Amino acid sequence: MTSPFSLEGRVALVTGSAGGLGAAYALALAGAGADVAVHDRSAGDETCEGIRALGRRTIAVVGDITAPETPERLVRETLEGLGGLDILVNNAGTIRRAPAAETTDEDWLAVLDVNLGAVFRTCRAAGRHMLARGRGKIVNVASLLAFQGGILVPAYAASKGGVAQLTKSLANEWAAKGVNVNAIAPGYVRTANTAALQADPVRSRQIVDRIPAGRWAEPADIAGGVVFLCSAAADYVHGHVLVVDGGWMGR
Repeated sequence: MTSPFSLEGRVALVTGSAGGLGAAYALALAGAGADVAVHDRSAGDETCEGIRALGRRTIAVVGDITAPETPERLVRETLEGLGGLDILVNNAGTIRRAPAAETTDEDWLAVLDVNLGAVFRTCRAAGRHMLARGRGKIVNVASLLAFQGGILVPAYAASKGGVAQLTKSLANEWAAKGVNVNAIAPGYVRTANTAALQADPVRSRQIVDRIPAGRWAEPADIAGGVVFLCSAAADYVHGHVLVVDGGWMGR
């Protein structure tokens, strides 16, 4: 009997997957049986090598995710290079920290474009293909700041709140057409994006003290939730934002 968590025969595209959380997602999908297109601004050779070591096919697709033409090209290159596209994980993101009163228009727009505008355009590009086939899985990467306001990250919080609502909106349109659109909301994870928080001993201790699990997450801690949402086990899950946070939101 085939496991409902198996991704054998599936092809995935993971944006922003040369390192960090994106690489963890790509490797976890490959470990579950998927072939994976690895996207980033530069070739994700290390991630591709890890995928090949798991016995799966992979290609590197390179481009600025905010360029209007990039999402359509990424979908096309995935279809041409791996012969399909069953799964999209919208992981590419950015963060800029500053008090709201000192946040520039440039920083505001840059964060919104990467974290929300590009997510919509990539969903749209992949969704057209999936809708035509009547099948597909899209997982957007939200954040705990889809629920909370955060500190010194107004654009990031606004963008991730938008990702959560975009996920629900697309699910309302596409669920009956065979396309699952969900999101994952990671808690505090040890990545380059959180380096400033990790380096601040007071703030880092405040964060750990609130997490019932008693530690920061590692990227691999989040990846299982992505595999679940991409698998047949989640076929009846639509428009959900899955929080993986060590218990932070329940505190």
